Amino acid sequence: MNQQALPEKKKEALITGVYIGLILILLAVIYVINLHDNLWGSVVNFVNSFVLTQVPGTSISLPAPAYPAAYTVLYTAIFQFFLGIGILEIAVLAIRITMHSSLPRKAETISNIVFGFGTSYLVITYLINTTILSEWFVFWAGIILITGLSLVARAFVLLAV
Repeated sequence: MNQQALPEKKKEALITGVYIGLILILLAVIYVINLHDNLWGSVVNFVNSFVLTQVPGTSISLPAPAYPAAYTVLYTAIFQFFLGIGILEIAVLAIRITMHSSLPRKAETISNIVFGFGTSYLVITYLINTTILSEWFVFWAGIILITGLSLVARAFVLLAV
């Protein structure tokens, strides 16, 4: 099939369709892998465990799980998901390069790669390896940081060309 013959909208719709399908497959695979660990029960318990907790060193209270260390199964599935997203985004970038997508679309994909791998790193570092309440809030600060880094990566790609 000649990629040059496809209009830009059709190319992007094709890439988006494949990407969404792969995300759904990724979710199903992660669910099946973690099925024996009662992933769904862990999700339900996690959602029901939230209480208002004072952020260490401040007078601000924010929602947090009462016992963050009790949800390692859920954190592992989240790690697997974001690691999978990072890998999928690399594949999408290869497809975008092959199909000559626009530079803003490639920059968005690079931004998503940074966010996916960055978030997986934060999950394994702050939620799986050291799951204490103070680290819960450090994790969310890290998510804000990774979001900023992914936007900066997008800007550098757009400026570099």
